[in-house]
Formats: sequence, structure tokens, C-alpha cells
Amino acid sequence: MSRIGKKPIEIPTGVEVKVNGAEITFKKGNNTQTLDTKGNVGIALDGSILTFAANSEDKQDRAFWGTYRSLAQNIIVGITDGFSKSLEINGVGYRAAVKGKTLNLQLGFSHDIDYPLPEGIEASVEKNVITLKSVDKQKVGQVAAEIRAFRPPEPYKGKGVKYTDERIIRKAGKTAKK
Repeated sequence: MSRIGKKPIEIPTGVEVKVNGAEITFKKGNNTQTLDTKGNVGIALDGSILTFAANSEDKQDRAFWGTYRSLAQNIIVGITDGFSKSLEINGVGYRAAVKGKTLNLQLGFSHDIDYPLPEGIEASVEKNVITLKSVDKQKVGQVAAEIRAFRPPEPYKGKGVKYTDERIIRKAGKTAKK
């Protein structure tokens, strides 16, 4: 039995939830998100409590049960509070700037990298920290991973783009022989 799937989701005030067959629509203000369960789970909405149930005791159905419950919870958290990821740039001459809907990165290459921000992602730069914000948890993580992939941190000096909570394991450099 899924420990995550059987937990009910309490819907906060101000969030509208509509169940239409296998599709759930979440709305707060002008933010609207939909979750299509493709009929893999049973959905029940009782007042301000949303519950999910597995269609059968099949292993695949039980996996969908917890997955769709987590996805629904993430949508609710996203439209109420939002998600953010922070990236830190380390290196001499490494800089970032936001120009409209484009993130301009100078990461030691012979050219600047202009990364167009996807719809729904907001970026801000303060000194050497890039902060990404959105209502979609998956989109924030994907954009952060793509930006980090331009120049991953190297283990000798720690230069590159890393998550602010990431710890880089440093290697010792070469030592001279006696």
C-alpha cells in the first residue's frame, strides 16, 4: 500500500479544484494548472479534501497512485507559494545578467551564452547568484539543470555553475616528487 498515495490533500482557501473525469484543474487567481491522470487512478473530491485511490492492486496502478498524488500536491504548492532554485557562479570573469526574457551568461568561453527563458520562468541575478522562480516544479528544475550544464563545477578549484546547496568534493592537485 502506498504511504504517499493514501494521504489526503487539503486544498487551501483560494484554490479552486475541479475534477472532470480523469483530469483535475487547479486554479488560483490567474494561475491555472491541469493534471491529466489518464484514468490510472481514482479521484475523489470531498469539499476541501482531495483523495486518490489505486484502480487495482497491480504494481503499476499502485505506482501511479503515489505519483499522481505527489504531482497534485506539487501543483497546489506551486500555485500558492511557488518554487525556486538558486544557482551560484564561481570563477574569475564569470557573470550573469537578465535582459528581458533572456539570461546572458559569461562563463569563460570565447562567446556569451544567451539562454532564452521558457514561458512561466522568472529569473533574477544578484551578484553571483541566479534565482529561478515558477509555479511548475518540473520546469524550474529542468531550466536550472540546463543552465548548470553550460559549465558544471570542476573539482580542483570549484569554478563553474553549481546549485547553492550543492557541495563540491575537491580533489588535491598534483604534488611534486622529491
